[in-house]
Amino acid sequence: MARVRIDLPERLPFRTEIPVRIGDINYAGHLGNDAVLSLVHEARIRYLQSLGFTELDVAGAGIIMIDAVVVYRSEAFYGDVAVVEVGTIAGGSVDCEMYYRITNAATGKEIARVKTGIVFFDYVKRKVLPPPSAFLERLRDEMQ
Repeated sequence: MARVRIDLPERLPFRTEIPVRIGDINYAGHLGNDAVLSLVHEARIRYLQSLGFTELDVAGAGIIMIDAVVVYRSEAFYGDVAVVEVGTIAGGSVDCEMYYRITNAATGKEIARVKTGIVFFDYVKRKVLPPPSAFLERLRDEMQ
């Protein structure tokens, strides 16, 4: 069976630290697969805030996550501090890809790589929108 690969962009401009909580641990005693998506959700919220946006207001549009790919690299345990780096690549006419690298703050060991697809959405009209120009401008600014 072929393994999924996530090739990260050269630069992931945003970085945040998130402690692994007891609720993130599964019955095997390590970070659960569902908790990885919870960690990147928290990181995405912090990332958008750093750009001056929220998930419900990216220059007038909301966002919806349309897909997610996770590649697990090593275990994480309760009390570990996860460093989550985030970056975005503008994709097609209505979507973007967000990339995340999760590493252990103490050891530097990579825990996981994640890619999520997002679309921009008008929650009042219930329709997909193109990426807001203010968002695309912020992405260009952060890559410089």
